[in-house]
Amino acid sequence: MKIRTATKSDLATIHFFIKQLAIYEKLEHEMIATVKDLEQTLFGEKPSAEVLLLEIENKPVAFALFYPSYSTFLAKPGLYLEDLFVLTEERGKGYGKKLLSHLAQIAVERNYGRMEWSVLDWNTPAIEFYKSFGAKPMDEWTVYRVTGKELLSLAKI
Repeated sequence: MKIRTATKSDLATIHFFIKQLAIYEKLEHEMIATVKDLEQTLFGEKPSAEVLLLEIENKPVAFALFYPSYSTFLAKPGLYLEDLFVLTEERGKGYGKKLLSHLAQIAVERNYGRMEWSVLDWNTPAIEFYKSFGAKPMDEWTVYRVTGKELLSLAKI
């Protein structure tokens, strides 16, 4: 098993994992990202996120996409895990936990104050997995989002 930082040559693999995650989360209709989009945002002049690939015998079986966040209460950056996905046939082998452990190591090395992520409320296997190593739900918080025409409209106020 090897965990490594993805490079530009991994764009098709990253796109594949994002597509598989969208299918799993029943959100495939929302996925409009292209390989070219990912190239610009992940490997362009100002990268917006980082990607880790977990490989078994040089075959990618899992990925994690993350970026820095910031906590004003801690006055420290944090690590926000946007996506973590393990191929269906590779689940139950500890790969997700290895990726999360690796991400925690990155957060500690960078002196980040926390690591956080979101999970769909129906995804019981993921919720139980996260709770198994001490992750706590932030039940008192509700996520809000504005996109598309609503985002454009808000920008004009």
